[in-house]
Amino acid sequence: MRFCLLVMAKSPVPGHVKTRLCPPLSPEEAADVAAAALLDTLAAALETPGAVPVVALAGVVRREDVRDALAECVVIPQRGVSFGDRLANAHADVARFRMPVLQIGMDTPQVTPELLESCAEFEETALGLALDGGWWALGLRDPLRAAVLRDVPMSRADTGALTLEALRGGRSRADSGTRVPPARAGVVPAVRMLPTLSDVDTIADAHAVAAQIPHSRFAAALASVAAVTR
Repeated sequence: MRFCLLVMAKSPVPGHVKTRLCPPLSPEEAADVAAAALLDTLAAALETPGAVPVVALAGVVRREDVRDALAECVVIPQRGVSFGDRLANAHADVARFRMPVLQIGMDTPQVTPELLESCAEFEETALGLALDGGWWALGLRDPLRAAVLRDVPMSRADTGALTLEALRGGRSRADSGTRVPPARAGVVPAVRMLPTLSDVDTIADAHAVAAQIPHSRFAAALASVAAVTR
């Protein structure tokens, strides 16, 4: 089965990415860690059977290694002010591919091709919750249903629960201007729950994830600044 593997990513520019790692990291160190996370994520995406990797990118890429990795993917710009809007717009932009979408971010460098391939198997919708209360993966048979994310508060301890509620209800903001395919009358859309992962927001998260993937770019980048993070 072919599917669109949509990666929401931010260019690893010091001062604009992974700012919650500062301190103890410097903005430059945080950007290096973010770049490693993105590279590990893209490597897994490119090796996932059946996946068509698409990166919704925010910012200008200045690193050659990141540019080289992005050259192997379809790259589209992120659109919108709020994160919910950018998510919904990215899904709408890839709807032209006419295939199911599995969307992830660059905060879970521990993903593997095998995990991503298995997560792409769902009937209507899939959601992978994160340990911090958010979510790390969203699968949609119809990417236009991501319009419900416009109303979901992001980066909160209840974001995952609210996203699940929105997906099951299929509601969208009345003034959004975006049509959301309605669920069949009296039928709650099925949501397959994916494995729960830890994403990288804090330095404690970073060390926990690095311990899971000790031979990764991410673990190596974090180890290079370990002296100031312990």
